[in-house]
Amino acid sequence: MKIICIGRNYVNHIAELQNDRPAEPVVFMKPDTAVLQKSYPFIIPEFSNDVHYEIEVIVKINKVGKYIDAKFAHKYYDEIGVGIDFNARDVQDSLKDKGLPWEKAKAFDGSAVIGEFVPVSGFESVDSVNFELHKNGVVVQKSNTSHMIWKINELIAEVSKYVTLRTGDVLFTGTPEGVGPVAEGDVLEGYLEDKKLFKVQVK
Repeated sequence: MKIICIGRNYVNHIAELQNDRPAEPVVFMKPDTAVLQKSYPFIIPEFSNDVHYEIEVIVKINKVGKYIDAKFAHKYYDEIGVGIDFNARDVQDSLKDKGLPWEKAKAFDGSAVIGEFVPVSGFESVDSVNFELHKNGVVVQKSNTSHMIWKINELIAEVSKYVTLRTGDVLFTGTPEGVGPVAEGDVLEGYLEDKKLFKVQVK
């Protein structure tokens, strides 16, 4: 199982972090050890003082594919959900300043929350789905997949140029604006439309 992540895929989030808009999708990966086990709390790592939540729509790949054309990409998944890409922001900023890869900030153990998946057949279009993150009962991130710079099928086509997609791989499609820090005792809940697909306690 691979976790393939997309950075800078929402214009307002790019502006929020004062980043440059990329000419093509920013792709990075997390190992399977990054998956936070079901019902486990997220434990803030000792190497960071500024871990941020980032809710993202996620896609579960259902068959092997390479060099997938965007017009056929819909055949490679039938479920989507929401998850969290936890980001050690202070570590990432230090790495970015040195021109180094992000893995220490993005790929650490427990940094990927993968919520429940729901069938895409329940949506009129995956390119117009609402999702949001609640922190301690307050909405902190809220968006719609229509705001993605690169839509799900385009991302699958792009990633599959470089990496063979396999059954069970999960694609994180990028986070919208509203990211922020977590603290011990926080409760994070992710929604796709009106369905709550995960709940995570922070310790």
